[in-house]
Amino acid sequence: MSRTPVLTAVIAAFGLWLASASAHAAPVKTSHVEAELVAETRGAAPGQTLNVALHQKIVPGWHTYWRNPGDAGQATSLSWTLPAGWTAGDIIWPEPERFLSGPLMNYVFSNEVYLPTPIQIPADAKPGKQQLNAVVDWLVCKDVCVPEQVKLTLPVVVTAPGVSPQPDPTYGRIIADTVANAPKPGGLKATFAYIAKGEQVRLTVTGAALKGQDISKAYFFPYDGTVIDQVKSQVPAKAGAGMTLLLPAGYSFTHNKAPAKLNGVLAFAPGHAIEISATPAKRGDVATGPGPDGGAGDGGFGGFGGLPGALAFAFIGGLILNLMPCVFPVLSIKAAQLVRHLDHPGKARAEGLLFMIGCVLTFVALAAALILAQQAGQAVGWGFQLQSPGVVAALTLLMLAVALNLSGVFEIGLSVQGAGQGLASKGGMIGSFFTGVLAVVVAAPCTAPFMAGAIGWAFTQPPLAALSVFVALGMGLAAPFTLVAFVPGLFKRLPKPGAWMEALKKTLAFPMYGSAAWLAWVFVQQAGANGLALLFAAAVFTAFGVWLFGVSQRASKPLLPRLGALAGIAVAIPLVVTGAAMTAQATTAAAGPSPVSGIASEAWTPAKVDSLRAAGRPVFVDFTAAWCVTCQVNERTALATGGVADAFKRTNTAYLKADWTNRNAEIADQLKALGRAGVPLYLVYDAKGGEPQILPQVLTEGGVVEALTTASGAKPSA
Repeated sequence: MSRTPVLTAVIAAFGLWLASASAHAAPVKTSHVEAELVAETRGAAPGQTLNVALHQKIVPGWHTYWRNPGDAGQATSLSWTLPAGWTAGDIIWPEPERFLSGPLMNYVFSNEVYLPTPIQIPADAKPGKQQLNAVVDWLVCKDVCVPEQVKLTLPVVVTAPGVSPQPDPTYGRIIADTVANAPKPGGLKATFAYIAKGEQVRLTVTGAALKGQDISKAYFFPYDGTVIDQVKSQVPAKAGAGMTLLLPAGYSFTHNKAPAKLNGVLAFAPGHAIEISATPAKRGDVATGPGPDGGAGDGGFGGFGGLPGALAFAFIGGLILNLMPCVFPVLSIKAAQLVRHLDHPGKARAEGLLFMIGCVLTFVALAAALILAQQAGQAVGWGFQLQSPGVVAALTLLMLAVALNLSGVFEIGLSVQGAGQGLASKGGMIGSFFTGVLAVVVAAPCTAPFMAGAIGWAFTQPPLAALSVFVALGMGLAAPFTLVAFVPGLFKRLPKPGAWMEALKKTLAFPMYGSAAWLAWVFVQQAGANGLALLFAAAVFTAFGVWLFGVSQRASKPLLPRLGALAGIAVAIPLVVTGAAMTAQATTAAAGPSPVSGIASEAWTPAKVDSLRAAGRPVFVDFTAAWCVTCQVNERTALATGGVADAFKRTNTAYLKADWTNRNAEIADQLKALGRAGVPLYLVYDAKGGEPQILPQVLTEGGVVEALTTASGAKPSA
């Protein structure tokens, strides 16, 4: 018994000597990878978990694959042969790299990677030398892919009880850091909801672990390669105390095979990745996302009562539309209609009501058409009708005909604007309805304050809720004129009818001529100069036709001029159709940067935003379209000032333009992800990262300068 302490000391010293000895087998080299097994510590104690890593040095330009290889590839695997009682866990996967190859997104490792596996050593393991064996398979790719297999060994010394193995001086710290930085659960709560009509999955995440993370760089690596379309963009957004990530849905969702859980890694930056397991959002849960002011919550309306809040915002947005320049020409005609009925309050109320019905039904019809187009896979948004050159050309000729009617060239009892003095009572009623239709058609490209958030919310809801938002929007647009018609006190304040009304009628023709000219300008952006020439020719024949129609109204023998009128219109139609068909050829020619505020703009892409921010530059993104009057007014007022030009130069802000004049699926997806359905939309990205600031839709010089200065961290100019 007296020798026991001495014997124990000898065994311990021998164990320490064994553990300090090098226990690395020689690496195995293939044509593209050098591989070996390395351990975190020199030796292992009984009952301990030993982290053993597959260490790969990969030939530059080549790569191996993560546990979910992405759209192609094969994950690296290890098949262990261990001493009796020893068990191997799963690979502890570090965060992968994203590798985009044409239409494929892959999750890969390049250059050098450590893939640790925890090895559990039994408590009764005998001290001494043991050997771990593994057959390792991987796929290594560059322009071609090569499957490779190697057999690796690792000698491990089991120390005596009470002897703690020391970290391996070469690999100990590397493996420990790899394990520490590998994605692991971080207490985040996550839910997901499938948005079928947009084929998107909204991932909602909350939890204290989000604090301090750069949400703008968030990316979800799924463990299952079928749940998302991995090559498409993911769009993160801050949402109250949490965040949302809009993911393109994959095969599992689009083919009714949605997973019970959405598992994967939510990555923010190297070393900042958290493992999450999202469950389906329960009925009644609110999917959070950008709101009308760029903030978050309930798709923009959680803080305002869901649907009631959206309806209120839509109604207010409709009211504001009355002040927008694209709507004013039509509404000024409606004002003249009301004046004409001062002596007939009943007729005025009927016209006010029919005007509202025309507004509401047209808004609902446009929304229904848009919903159906989106469900059919079309990348369209609000104002989509003016992305069609044929529609733009037809509206140009319609505005021209309305203007010529107001100028007295012809009269028509069912005139859409209903402003002619010779209208019959029935014609006036129908004219009021079509005035509402026309007001909505020309108002749709405008997105007024409050209106944008309401529409964006609507297109994430079931059809009934979505269409109710557009009913509220139509009622808001029609409310001022309907209110005047139904409130005697307001109605009596209108000026008395008189000879001045004929002069007013002809004066109102000029805003309509202006509307026709604006639409022609939109058309040339879409169809090019050759298309515009055909549109002008169609306009000449249309004007000639309606003039002949006016002649026929005053002629004793009207047949011949009416035939001439029909011939003029008949010639105009194929000219318009031919001009509209030139869109494809014109799109390339019309594309390209255009100067604003003396600062050259570049075409927007998500990748361009990322590269500029990586370079430390603030970014101003202008989502615009030639047919968006509000966009054009902003560009020629707030964005065209010397103060804004100085701010762009002083802050070194990049100006990117997302031109939605013609259909663009990427722009449509980005707008939808930001909770918007139309333009304008102005984003300012901070030079230091973070969420973009969403500016108001009606810009001011001071607001733009302040946003650019804040985003750059520069001092305000004196």
